[in-house]
Amino acid sequence: MNIELVILDFDGTIGDTNEVITETMLGTMAELGLEPRSREACNATIGLPLAECFRVLYPELPDNRIECCAETYRRLFVNNRRRSRTTLFPHVKETLKRLKSSGIQIAIASSRRHESLEMMVDEVEIREYVSFLIGTDEVEHPKPEPDMVLKTLAHFGVDAARALVVGDAPYDILMGKSAGCRTCAVTYGNGSLDELRAAEPDRLIDNFADILRLLEYS
Repeated sequence: MNIELVILDFDGTIGDTNEVITETMLGTMAELGLEPRSREACNATIGLPLAECFRVLYPELPDNRIECCAETYRRLFVNNRRRSRTTLFPHVKETLKRLKSSGIQIAIASSRRHESLEMMVDEVEIREYVSFLIGTDEVEHPKPEPDMVLKTLAHFGVDAARALVVGDAPYDILMGKSAGCRTCAVTYGNGSLDELRAAEPDRLIDNFADILRLLEYS
C-alpha cells in the first residue's frame, strides 16, 4: 500500500475501553429506570455517537430522553474513568512510533467529543505520535458518514487513495469507504467478525502491529 496517512478509531482500536463503556451504559440505564439491555447489545453500539447508541438501544424514546441518557452517561463516565484507567491494546505504542518515524502521518477520528478524545489520548500517552484529532462534535454528520475522514484528508492535503482508515466497528469501515480510502478492520475490538466482514474492509488484522506489514514497513 502506498499510504501517507493512517486514520485510526480510538475505542476498541487503540484503547481498550470496552469494560468502562459497557458499565457506564448499564449504570445509565439503572439510574434512569430504563429496561436494561444486555452487554452484547451495548457492545454492538460502541463506535456510534453517544446519542445514537441510545437511539439504537431504545428506539421508542423521544429525543429529550435520548439526550438525558447521553448527559447521564457523560457524568457517570467521568467517575468510572477514575476507577478504571484506560490501557492500550498490545503493540499500539511501538507501532505508532514506527509509523511516525517512517514518515506516516497519524490521525484519530472518534465518535467521542473532541475534549473527551483529547483526555483519552493524553491518558494513554500517545500524543507525541498523533498529528490530528477529530471528534464527532466537529462535523455535521458522524460515523458512518465520511465527514470526519474528509475533514482529516483536507487538513493534511492528502488524497483519499493514499489514506488508510483503521477501526474495530463496521461504522469505521463504512466511513472510510465512503470517503474513498483504503480500510482495515481490527478483529480484537468491539465489532463482531461477521459484521466486520459484511462491511467489506480491504484488510482484516488480528494484531495492531500488523498495520506495519500492510504498509510494508515491517
